[in-house]
Amino acid sequence: MRITGGVLRSRALIAPRGQETRPTSDRVREALFSMLASDGVFADELGPRVLDLYAGSGALGLEAVSRGARSAVLVESARPALAAIRENVRALGAEREVRVVASRVERALEAVEGPFDLVLVDPPYADVRARAFGETLSRAAALLAPSGVLVLEHASADEPPPSPALTLDRRRRHGDTTLSLFRRSAARPGSEPPPKDDDGRGRANDATRE
Repeated sequence: MRITGGVLRSRALIAPRGQETRPTSDRVREALFSMLASDGVFADELGPRVLDLYAGSGALGLEAVSRGARSAVLVESARPALAAIRENVRALGAEREVRVVASRVERALEAVEGPFDLVLVDPPYADVRARAFGETLSRAAALLAPSGVLVLEHASADEPPPSPALTLDRRRRHGDTTLSLFRRSAARPGSEPPPKDDDGRGRANDATRE
């Protein structure tokens, strides 16, 4: 597992011990950050503020730092994962840019201060199947900057529960893994543009279908 782009490109990352954590593959991570770059998430000279929930090894947050994020808050509760995050941050010399929050996501969302330009959500796939997860997404959305992006990584076979705070912008499937990109819902219902396929064309009626 390695950083796929930016100033830390090709630097190695360690994964947590055990089976509790499912690291995002290098291929999917690279595809995700290519999408974000094309959307201008890293266009600002100062770089985005990033919140990485269910951080696991820290790979997503650290990838963001490598590609120009000004700061990243990494939230994780599992001890093996926290140990891996801290070792990765130390090995990459990213202590100034990265803050590690040792907490369950639900509790951290009450304490972390936004706004964030990019929120990365990579929970255990089973969590996404629970309808209550929609509330977690809504609370994460409350920390988004007005033009911010929330990314949810989930199993391709699963449909994330609805959150009135978020509007699906686009979705890309990579085998068993799907990346869903959301933006804050518009103040007026129906004023947001339709979601986009990978080719950028709007979809009026199939925002949640693959």
